[in-house]
Amino acid sequence: MTKWIIKFFIRDYQNTGDPEVRFRYGAVAGMVGIVTNLLLAAAKILIGALFGVIAIVADGLNNLSDSLSSVITLVGFRISSRKADREHPYGHGRMEYIAAMMIAMIMVTMGFTLIQESFPRIFYPEEAASSWLIWVTLAASIAVKLWQGLFYRAMGRAIGSDTLRANFRDSVNDVISTAAVLLSVLLTPLIGYNTDGIMGTAVAVFIVYSGVMLMKDTIQRLLGEGADAALSESIKSAIMSYEGIVGVHDLEVHNYGPGRMFASVHAEVPAERDILSSHDLIDNIEREIRQKMGLNLTIHMDPIVTSDPELDLLREELREILRPFEGVTYHDLRLVRGTTHSNVLFDLVTPFDYRLSDEELCRRVDAAVREKHPDYFTVIAVDKDLVNR
Repeated sequence: MTKWIIKFFIRDYQNTGDPEVRFRYGAVAGMVGIVTNLLLAAAKILIGALFGVIAIVADGLNNLSDSLSSVITLVGFRISSRKADREHPYGHGRMEYIAAMMIAMIMVTMGFTLIQESFPRIFYPEEAASSWLIWVTLAASIAVKLWQGLFYRAMGRAIGSDTLRANFRDSVNDVISTAAVLLSVLLTPLIGYNTDGIMGTAVAVFIVYSGVMLMKDTIQRLLGEGADAALSESIKSAIMSYEGIVGVHDLEVHNYGPGRMFASVHAEVPAERDILSSHDLIDNIEREIRQKMGLNLTIHMDPIVTSDPELDLLREELREILRPFEGVTYHDLRLVRGTTHSNVLFDLVTPFDYRLSDEELCRRVDAAVREKHPDYFTVIAVDKDLVNR
């Protein structure tokens, strides 16, 4: 059914890189969410109020909040599809993350409200109600929510949307919470105690927890995460596949929303090669990666001496020296010779949580270099690895 909806309602549905097509995905997902959640909310609130079951009413109110989340999804996709302008030169793609954040806040607020309603009933349970109408309503809700979750997941995967992934997670939470309510209704006659308050509270706590976790993930995106390890390796591998590139380092990736990735990197080229030829190569790499990966890449060209035997030996020695320092790499190695001593200049790259301080690391590496070459003076700069590993 999901494939039919996509093909029928989304024109040019395969061109997911187009912001307008992306908006159509979000709009269709939002409308489906609004309709299904409103129907479920109306049915549950009516049945819950009719039979006095607070857990069902709580579940219905949760579906009502899901309708509002679907409205936010619609608005978020509409704004994020806008083109870049003077005030927002990197586009409006992060609006999807803001929409996901708003959905998370609604979940947390609704959860706390339901706790206030449900918790007192644990100590003051009311007379239990049971009816085939309650069972059918809850079972139908589980089936609808299960389909809705799979629908959101398929749509989210098609366009790589955090907002739709948030909706998928919310739908899965609803399946679990509604199943808990149904279990409460079935258990109550068997154990002689109305578990309505317990299940209602449990559902509410679960909603709050899910909202907090979603909020945490979204905040990470908005604050600015490091490059994903797989993406980082694919970028580096793509650059290294070109003849004339001898090394890559200092990769930075900035996420301004789905389909709006910007990156910068240093690419090492042989210093002996004609500079105009190397510059032309860099331009070609930037253009081709932009076309193939949809990544706005800027490459800084680093000339590296590749025909100096003494420097080649030093590279091998430095690799051996750094072997015990797990996770530490180096780049931009240069050797400046003098009459009494030579200066060795290079950068070290360490993880953010590396066990040694920058000063201690430099001291140990310097001692190892001086042990092999007493006439070498090191000049070391320390960078942090900006990739999430």
